[in-house]
Amino acid sequence: MRLRTQGSAETAALGRALAELVVGGDLVLLCGDLGAGKTVLAQGLGAGLGVTDPITSPTFTLVREYEGRVRLYHLDVYRLEHLEEATELGLSELLDDGSVTVIEWGDVIAPALPQDYLELHLHLGEGDDERLIDVVAVGSRWSARRRRLGELWATWTVEDRPC
Repeated sequence: MRLRTQGSAETAALGRALAELVVGGDLVLLCGDLGAGKTVLAQGLGAGLGVTDPITSPTFTLVREYEGRVRLYHLDVYRLEHLEEATELGLSELLDDGSVTVIEWGDVIAPALPQDYLELHLHLGEGDDERLIDVVAVGSRWSARRRRLGELWATWTVEDRPC
């Protein structure tokens, strides 16, 4: 599935819509260039989960934790130099505690992750505010929710291809 948003408000709204579907134990990878909207999407997801604290990029702290209807872990692995460093972050513990985990630059450490996640690739569009988002569902957990994702994101869907 390919989505298109116009501006950060729509990208955040897409994240809020995703919050309607996520459950404890879910893993969401946000991939894309600097400035593509990964943190904005994470902020929308957090808002949809009822997080009231400001969600900021965890680039230097690597992991931030937020409380909402489900605990949210927000990671940024941009600065990791080796795949082994991902295991030192305690990812398996984060994924096993019933929280929702969002990882910016998650494609970098995908080989170290369980093979069940939703991957969102954010690309800069033609205009300054346009973002194209390619959605890839990996594993049975997310593949089973593909139809519901399509319903939640119908407003932004550009192309409905298998995700």
